[in-house]
Amino acid sequence: MTLNVLNYTSHKYVNEYIQSWRSGKIILNIDRIKLIEWLERDVLTMDGIYFDDEQIENYITFTEKYYFPLTPSQKFKVCFIFLFYDDDTLVFNEHFHYEARGAGKTGFISTLANYFISDLHGVNFYNVSVVANSEKQAKMSFTEVYNTIDMDDNLKEHFDHKKAQIEGRETRSIFQFHTSNAGTKDGLRDGCVIFEEVHRYEDSEVVDVFTSGLGKVIYDRVFYIGTDGFIRDGYIDRLKERSKNLLEGHVDVREDGLFPFMCALDDEDEMHDFDMWQKANPQFHEPMSVYAENLFRRVKKEYLKLEHEPSGFEEFITKRMNLPKVDLEKSVTSWEKIKATNQPYDLEELKRRECIGCLDYASVRDFVAMGLLFMKEDKYYVPKELTHSYVCKPFADKHYAYSRPKAEGNNKKDHRKFAPIREWEDDGLLSVIDKETMDPYMVVDWFVQRRDEGWNIKKVIGDNYRMEILKPLFETEGFEVEVIRNPDAASGLLAPKIEVSFSEERVIFGDNPLMRWYTNNVFVKRLPNGNKVYRKKEAVKRKTDGFMMFLYGMWASRDLEDESVDDVLDFLDSFEF
Repeated sequence: MTLNVLNYTSHKYVNEYIQSWRSGKIILNIDRIKLIEWLERDVLTMDGIYFDDEQIENYITFTEKYYFPLTPSQKFKVCFIFLFYDDDTLVFNEHFHYEARGAGKTGFISTLANYFISDLHGVNFYNVSVVANSEKQAKMSFTEVYNTIDMDDNLKEHFDHKKAQIEGRETRSIFQFHTSNAGTKDGLRDGCVIFEEVHRYEDSEVVDVFTSGLGKVIYDRVFYIGTDGFIRDGYIDRLKERSKNLLEGHVDVREDGLFPFMCALDDEDEMHDFDMWQKANPQFHEPMSVYAENLFRRVKKEYLKLEHEPSGFEEFITKRMNLPKVDLEKSVTSWEKIKATNQPYDLEELKRRECIGCLDYASVRDFVAMGLLFMKEDKYYVPKELTHSYVCKPFADKHYAYSRPKAEGNNKKDHRKFAPIREWEDDGLLSVIDKETMDPYMVVDWFVQRRDEGWNIKKVIGDNYRMEILKPLFETEGFEVEVIRNPDAASGLLAPKIEVSFSEERVIFGDNPLMRWYTNNVFVKRLPNGNKVYRKKEAVKRKTDGFMMFLYGMWASRDLEDESVDDVLDFLDSFEF
């Protein structure tokens, strides 16, 4: 790339890092290559920006004196923490550090927090909060800073360290830790909030609460720190999508001040090439430190153990290689294929076709899922507008904290938020009913309404668990009803068809996060006879009703003709009577 050097802001640590990649000394993943291209194309060429050399050097000197030597990648990141516009505002007030386990993220947090409350940073009342999912994780950085101060007399002169908070004596800035239970936020006027373990956040609620006090102190910053995990369609996936939009140039940096430093393998096969591991973990860039060499040996041992303990594969590639992996022996399909169900469709065209009414009514006390399934050109459609779920309010309150005011949050112990029920309700995907048990007449009425709207429902299908209640009600309304007597047997027969349909992206739900959630919650169990059956990944909170509803529809799709009413009429018109 040819740069306009007359209009290019640079820094030695940035140049050194980029040059080490260009000269082949280190290997970067695609997202970091795109980061460099984006910085050189859209950021460093902006007028009116500058690196605060004094702050950068102060931080590096402070960290290397009291903590540990910084790697070139850490120095690179630090430069963009102190990149300013000429009006003394930050170019990047949010930072996403997405790196593999062992990349030194917690230690980096410790040094940032300690520096920000120091007189070297020099900003009065610049409070720092570290937020994590558990108290143990939240305290890790705090404890590291506390112990560092406690063991150094010089630092004791600058910081008043207590078990619950650490205060910069000159700036009166406070460092505290919090768990992600938003209800415990005590109203600090934070200058900086650091979120650890962002892969555990189901949505933005915790982030929204803890960042609500920002803006009252200059240079407010937010850091999102984490390795990937097993929660899909959660907050980390939104951060990744937001980052990619920036790196692709779809969003202007002045509109979205996020600095995305993302490290991961680009392809699963790269896990077998030790040189590629540095794509996920910058600690493995040459030359490696003693810490990095020890870590590399540990990770290599974990890799070699996979030959004899393949059950650890999913954990290894997700955490050590930062490449989210869904074990296809345990899950219906990959998360990428689940996302691929978000394809467009023409409702008016589908209305000219017959469909299967399908439902899962496994329990009368929690969820019931209903939908219409269409077949067209070997694709299976369950349109977002033609699915619905009912949820009993007592169940939603107990397991998803449905009725708790939003300001209090709903991540308290034993109330981890597995699903944004209220959000899905607002979007019309489900209805929470204030009943202890499900009303079967509501279920039947939903299908009656769809038929009255003109949808050609050939039959209604469900399993035999509750159909003894529903079957006569449906037949009274004039529906043909099919009952699956043995759902496990049906699952075994359908499993290959379902796997291929997802793999070839022939399952279409539209933009339906509830159906994606249902599908991602399914555990595939292989029976001794080799058949596969579908179970829940988590017994209570991770519901699968929508997926089972879809499965039953697939079972009955054999009775659907892959043609529209117009096709039939055209065929009849071709005859002379």
